[in-house]
Amino acid sequence: MASGDTLFTLHPYNSTPTAANYATLDYRNQHPVLDFDADTDEHAVFEDFLARNYAGGGLTVYVHYSMTTATAAAVVWNVALERIGDEVQDVDADGFAAAQAVTDTVPGTCGHVGVAAVTFTHGAQMDSVAVGEL
Repeated sequence: MASGDTLFTLHPYNSTPTAANYATLDYRNQHPVLDFDADTDEHAVFEDFLARNYAGGGLTVYVHYSMTTATAAAVVWNVALERIGDEVQDVDADGFAAAQAVTDTVPGTCGHVGVAAVTFTHGAQMDSVAVGEL
């Protein structure tokens, strides 16, 4: 796998709402976005397969975001992976690895996109997800 290869891409309209406190689907100038409340920890759950070209060594998840009104301060993103493979996870319960966090300074102009990188080392941080697994 070459550096920078995309292993999966997650779009706002592919988010599955959690039972409570979920980000809501919205649009900004025809771009699908998820709205996260500024005063509540909200969640978005995505499901995809780890691509066959993954060669190990960890993952970096890039969260692309923009703010509704804020043009200063910071935003915190927590990202956790859950391995769903051949007899490794009972889907009647959650089994996420510990969340990895990143704090990012919000763009200085409302509507500009910021990109926060959340890095996972190979193994436990990424719940040992293997090639071809969810």
